[in-house]
Amino acid sequence: MAYRSTERVKARLSASRQRIIAAALEIMAAHGYAGCSVAAVAERAGLATGSVYRHFPTKADLFAEVFRTASQREVDAVARAAALETGVAERVSAVVETFSGRALQSPRLAYALLAEPVDPAVDAERLVFRRAYAELIAGYVAEGVASGELPPQDPDLSATALVGALAEAMVGPLAAGVAGRDTIPGLIAFIHRALGVSP
Repeated sequence: MAYRSTERVKARLSASRQRIIAAALEIMAAHGYAGCSVAAVAERAGLATGSVYRHFPTKADLFAEVFRTASQREVDAVARAAALETGVAERVSAVVETFSGRALQSPRLAYALLAEPVDPAVDAERLVFRRAYAELIAGYVAEGVASGELPPQDPDLSATALVGALAEAMVGPLAAGVAGRDTIPGLIAFIHRALGVSP
């Protein structure tokens, strides 16, 4: 009997934790990191503020987890889209289209994930996921070099540079609220040239 009770408690705590993260994501998507407070998250999740602090001792702990959750969703979406393609040029195009398209669908959240000033613990999560994007692209670049689709190059260096360029190209327009879908073809053309994709 005690075992079942413990399992129910664990399930309830896990559900509360997920509600907190979902509520924080909703607020961040609407108001950015600066517009989030633990009290607002608690209210949105339908919990007492103390309950949030039981799961996450500080705002930085909460939003590090929120950034981890949101960023992993984005990396997974990009990876799924690229996996549907066969050639390197098409895979890289899918990365750009998916990354940029999703950013344009939720510009406030994208800006928060990419560039909004945040606590150091949250910024550390941002760097983890930039590396995840770079590793994904580096794999495609290495395949392209091996197959002859791309000229010889350092896949890690190229991928890191491309992630930086892609993020930087989106940050300004997202912050100014002027990013549009017409940005995507230009980004794809730039990245293809940078990698040496044959026209």
